[in-house]
Amino acid sequence: MGRVRAARRDEAAALDKLLQRTAGGDKGAFAALYDLTSSRVFGMTLRVLRDPGFAEETSQEVYLQVWRTAGSFDPAKGSAQSWLMTLAHRRAVDRVRSEQSNTDREIVYESKNNPGEFDQVTEEVWDRIERRAVLECLDTLTPTQRESVALAYYGGRTYREVAADLGVAVPTIKSRIRDGLIRLRGCLGVG
Repeated sequence: MGRVRAARRDEAAALDKLLQRTAGGDKGAFAALYDLTSSRVFGMTLRVLRDPGFAEETSQEVYLQVWRTAGSFDPAKGSAQSWLMTLAHRRAVDRVRSEQSNTDREIVYESKNNPGEFDQVTEEVWDRIERRAVLECLDTLTPTQRESVALAYYGGRTYREVAADLGVAVPTIKSRIRDGLIRLRGCLGVG
């Protein structure tokens, strides 16, 4: 256990020094820093983005940012590794937000500029065909079922109102309407 901690401390110190040398423009230090940390940075971006291509691009952006802003690293505030992981996570989250924003903009643009395929003539023809089918199926009901269904659905009346209009008990009206709707459903081929 002690060796693991010592190895982690040594690695952290080495990364801090490499990052400080990178801030001074040392390309060799930057290359060494990249070799030691790129798999972890890529892993972080891949976990957030879940797309290897986006994760590669974002990791590259992270290292460009490291090259440009290594001087802003302050070892008193944390390790080089945590600084790199923070940069990677922030870049990946920004990428997710950017992609989502692009998708949202495209959806809005499409909905405003593509009214869709709407054929009013075809729609009217289908409405007439459906109306005719319903009327034909209503003719298959018994007269009492047809009258009860018509009052309830076309007249907008409640079961009680239909029962009062026809002078029949509410349970009888419920049965007539239920049986009529079952017969209509079968006639129309609705599941």
